[in-house]
Amino acid sequence: MTSATPDLTDDAFLGGQLTLAQPVSGYRAGVDPVFLAAAVPATAGQSVLELGCGAGAAVLCLGRRVAGLRLVGLERQAIYADLARHNARKNDITLTIHTGDLENMPAGLRQDRFDHVIMNPPYFRRDRGTSSPHAIREGALGEDTPLTAWVDHATRRLLPGGYLTLIQNAERLPEVLGAMDTRLGSAIVKPLCPRIGRAASLVIVQARKGARGAFRLAAPLVLHEGANHTADREHYTPGITAILRHGAALPLS
Repeated sequence: MTSATPDLTDDAFLGGQLTLAQPVSGYRAGVDPVFLAAAVPATAGQSVLELGCGAGAAVLCLGRRVAGLRLVGLERQAIYADLARHNARKNDITLTIHTGDLENMPAGLRQDRFDHVIMNPPYFRRDRGTSSPHAIREGALGEDTPLTAWVDHATRRLLPGGYLTLIQNAERLPEVLGAMDTRLGSAIVKPLCPRIGRAASLVIVQARKGARGAFRLAAPLVLHEGANHTADREHYTPGITAILRHGAALPLS
């Protein structure tokens, strides 16, 4: 890290199994990258690329859950790329970070292929809503590159039979599915619902390169117990607690 690094906090993930430095102001990873990492069906010896890895939350959560992976990240903001390198070192997880833009990847990365590509593309379109006043946060959450390009670049980086796994706002699911062409198949969508009876706020989408299986809409995953928030404490279901605090996997089917 450099003198340009902003003020940081050290935040525990996976019940303290992982500690990540993050900016006090700007984009800060929460539970979404943990869910993303938990949904990846990676096994020892495989390779994983995260596009837009930020400070490394998702790819490092995956590296902590599954040993023996070759982990690579691409991040366009130098501050976050430096944080991802720092976080990998402090957690003793081997991670190669490329600093570069999705549309102009470093040559070495363009020539590489992976068993898994994971990503948490920006949730908010710049033609809707209000931009964040924090440039770093806006760079992470505001969409410059369309979802179609994210999906295309991810697909290009996959080995035959490789998996693309992403998390996105539920309202943008039609865009995600529309971006998947015939190179991807056997797609499954897992809705994440805040509580029983509430509409899904997020979706995890997974597809496989070269597969031809039918589309599947999985049963929703309910995050919190009860129909309403009743006290100033966490109300996660036991299954969600196992994912967030103990590094459990999140099967999509």
